[in-house]
Amino acid sequence: MKPIIPVIFFLLFLQSATAQNAPVVSHNPLPVQLGDPFVLHVQGDKYYMYGTGGGAKKGFSAYSSNDLVNWKPEGQVYFGDNKNGWGIDSYWAPEVFERNGKFYMFYSAQWKDNPRKELENFKIGVAVADRPTGPFTDLYARPIFDPGYPIIDADVLFEPNGKVYLYYSRCCYKHPVKSEIADWARKKGWFKEIEESWVYGVELKPDFSGVTGAPVLLLRPPVKMSDRQSEWESRSVTSKEVNRRWTEGSLIFKHGALYYMMYSANYFGGKNYAVGYATSKSPLGPFTKAANNPVLQKNIEQGGIVTGTGHNSITFSPDGKQMYCVYHGRTSKTGDERVVFIDPMTIDKNGVLRVAGPTTRQNKDASGK
Repeated sequence: MKPIIPVIFFLLFLQSATAQNAPVVSHNPLPVQLGDPFVLHVQGDKYYMYGTGGGAKKGFSAYSSNDLVNWKPEGQVYFGDNKNGWGIDSYWAPEVFERNGKFYMFYSAQWKDNPRKELENFKIGVAVADRPTGPFTDLYARPIFDPGYPIIDADVLFEPNGKVYLYYSRCCYKHPVKSEIADWARKKGWFKEIEESWVYGVELKPDFSGVTGAPVLLLRPPVKMSDRQSEWESRSVTSKEVNRRWTEGSLIFKHGALYYMMYSANYFGGKNYAVGYATSKSPLGPFTKAANNPVLQKNIEQGGIVTGTGHNSITFSPDGKQMYCVYHGRTSKTGDERVVFIDPMTIDKNGVLRVAGPTTRQNKDASGK
């Protein structure tokens, strides 16, 4: 389950410090019970965090902070029953972007228009507000578009040339895919088939009323077991947890000449949820997965207490010098409840992205004090 930060912001402030020496910002995990956390930094104002759950009923709540350390509940900021509301439940993974003095929330929900009575009828919509704390009202009484299959986890890229791109995940639902992993699982008698979710990108119309052109497949789980990425992206299957392989929660940004797309794999409700990334020279790919994946995963094998790390966003320290990865996870104390973590993230001179987490220690504030 990923603020409108112009590309120039990344070019100016995305510094390649070592993760070990970077200040971290809070006592992990935060006392914030959200899944799919997304942080918007409004220049001259505050940080605002949105996510799935958090006590919201058919909608989304928000938190605010001056320092990335102390977070204040702002209450529910989006209600699905607004005048243009088109969803009925499963309000997931909101992202909010500031543009031309307005705030736009992209999110996924179960569409009420469901003549075939599909179990998963998720689509993506967009709502607008005058303030980051809402209230947000849907721009249109319908999703942005219907590709013919269920989709979730919207992410948006605003390019300097004025083009806007939407990224999303096709759900695993009714999407069985042939692969060596699927053959292996079938031979063991575990699963008859393996369903997969894939990440797509497509250009958005300037008014967000629809898309331009056809969606482009950008990321999917590996087909061959010999692919180095296959081991970590297939753990939900190889642990006999579920017959699905996910590629979801995409987050794209530009650093130097490359576009970085972070993504999550495995079952979001399980211990193996983890984060990797891929790079491209174009916003619509092709993307190449990184050799050092996964960059964020459970730490229980190393004596830690964190599992289920995934669906991240990114933000910067108040002085703009340090990049952070914001994500959800679980601990042995929080049980099945998803809570938010914030840890340093860096990109070195060779373009290698690293996340210094998950951590659960008492941390310094964002200024390093």
